[in-house]
Amino acid sequence: MAASASNAVLLGDVYLDDVTVKPSGVHFRERMRRGALRATVNLPRPPPSLSAVSNFGRSTSDACWNQSSLLGHSNSSFACRSAEATPHLQHLHISTFSIHQTNFGGERLKLFSGSCYLPHPDKEDTGGEDAHFICTDEQAIGVADGVGGWADVGVNAGLFARELMSHSVRAIEEEPKGSINPARVLEKAHSRTKARGSSTACIIALTDTGLHAINLGDSGFIVIRDGCTIFRSPVQQHDFNFTYQLESGNGGDLPSSGEVFTIPVAPGDVVIAGTDGLFDNLYNDEVAEVVLHAIRAGLEPHVTSQKIASLARLRAQDKNRQTPFSTAAQEAGFRYCGGKLDDITVVVSYVTDSTCVSFLPS
Repeated sequence: MAASASNAVLLGDVYLDDVTVKPSGVHFRERMRRGALRATVNLPRPPPSLSAVSNFGRSTSDACWNQSSLLGHSNSSFACRSAEATPHLQHLHISTFSIHQTNFGGERLKLFSGSCYLPHPDKEDTGGEDAHFICTDEQAIGVADGVGGWADVGVNAGLFARELMSHSVRAIEEEPKGSINPARVLEKAHSRTKARGSSTACIIALTDTGLHAINLGDSGFIVIRDGCTIFRSPVQQHDFNFTYQLESGNGGDLPSSGEVFTIPVAPGDVVIAGTDGLFDNLYNDEVAEVVLHAIRAGLEPHVTSQKIASLARLRAQDKNRQTPFSTAAQEAGFRYCGGKLDDITVVVSYVTDSTCVSFLPS
């Protein structure tokens, strides 16, 4: 993940020109540490003439699927659950993207979700630093990415991310049925999280008026319709590779700095939420292409999430391919090419107006 806010660090090591460098963004308020532990991104600047140019983790599937029929029924009831080892600046105003949600044939839309988590290969023993949850009954999902630089001072930021997501689940269960307010959920979860560390956060809920979401940092989500990305949550960062992040207390950014969205969706839309391990390594059209092939093949959402995560890991390990991270680095004035090895969390949600979904291969 990227850099940390006031008290913490940012992401893991990146490899550039065969040299391991630490990204920037860490300083601590403790007097003995002040200034001494501040890191800097040591990516070489290009000369003026240079132009900027399997084994899956824990997964869940929460729908019934039948490739041989278009309609079906499910009597299963799924409880809200979190995956334990799997979930920038001065404070800005909350921005809102909002359009009226259409009621499709009087049917209430539903999310059918599945997930895949691939920890950084060097962090598998500790479960990595991402966390996420899927609440089927409450129609909500969330992801968080713990700031990896805390490891330099002996803190596993994954504990903060998992606690934040766990409290988010409890806050969702306290919300009025059918009218979850993700911003209020994040406020409650943040106030209850006491672990050391910091993380990004993205919480999404489906209501009668569409998708309601809050995103803080460089995790986020996209909405895909008919193979095209129709919405992408903006990245929030203080500087290149230095993300907005929540921390216990008031040390980091506050939940009120997150951006709030209300987005209309239709049956057949696909929502992809993920941490920066996904979005730093895959462009939107690459994700959309995987989704389109998965839908045509009638794949369940957790299988689709595995395919997306697998491709993101492949790109992360490719030192020669252009990626969103290398594009951002080049735009910031650094000479960098290739992916960024990181924890990867992908949550895939199919939007449907049926209790049981099926997709036939085309």
